[in-house]
Amino acid sequence: MSQAFFELKGGEFLPAPHAHSPWSPDMLHGRLLGGLAARCLELEHRSDGLRFARLTVDLFKNSPLLPVRVETVRVRDGRRIRVADATLSTGQGVIGRASAVLLREGEQPGGERNDTPAWDERPPRHPPAELDWRPPFDLWRLTAWDTAGPRRVWMRENRPLVGQEELSPFTRAALAADFASPLSGSGTLGVQFINADFTLTLAREPVGELIGMQAAGHLSADGIGTGDCVLHDADGPIGYCVVTAVANPVPLGAG
Repeated sequence: MSQAFFELKGGEFLPAPHAHSPWSPDMLHGRLLGGLAARCLELEHRSDGLRFARLTVDLFKNSPLLPVRVETVRVRDGRRIRVADATLSTGQGVIGRASAVLLREGEQPGGERNDTPAWDERPPRHPPAELDWRPPFDLWRLTAWDTAGPRRVWMRENRPLVGQEELSPFTRAALAADFASPLSGSGTLGVQFINADFTLTLAREPVGELIGMQAAGHLSADGIGTGDCVLHDADGPIGYCVVTAVANPVPLGAG
């Protein structure tokens, strides 16, 4: 099995060299911080009958590859709703935070609604193609990347997050969610926005290892942007992800 992104020692998550961001080899990848937050919130606050319906991750400070500590607290515990927060820090201080909402499962109402339709992309049957940028996960690009049009991808994690722990469906979705930023915000000149956060909402957890993402739209003005994506698994749509982003003067590349 491939080496994990983090090892847990003495209550801290020690990053491996490959835990870096595509923006800089010395910067922790924001998607991994979201994954750590999801992992710790799930371990400490999930219980039978309650399911994660929302995860908001604020990535307000870049961090070098330093040990990360995650502390969680339960904010609200009611009959049908539970709210928990997480704080992520290093020796240089707080680098991010997360808030999760868990809702109690119940009877599904009848009737018809304006449900998001399933997309027409079949799960990939071949290895991912070689890309100019090698992502730290398996990536299948389903649409052209150097245009301003909508984009679709399949994604699959190919290494553990912490030690040899198996990824839970919720953590898998949280790791994928950060990709909503480049997927929705890139254009003909590449990725020129870097996200400050993401909010993942789930009607259900993904089934299997594959997560599909479809960029639904992007808006920006004066260097401030927002974008959103629909998340799918092989069985259909599972939720949404919205990001806010700030223009970055050094584009990641058109790819």
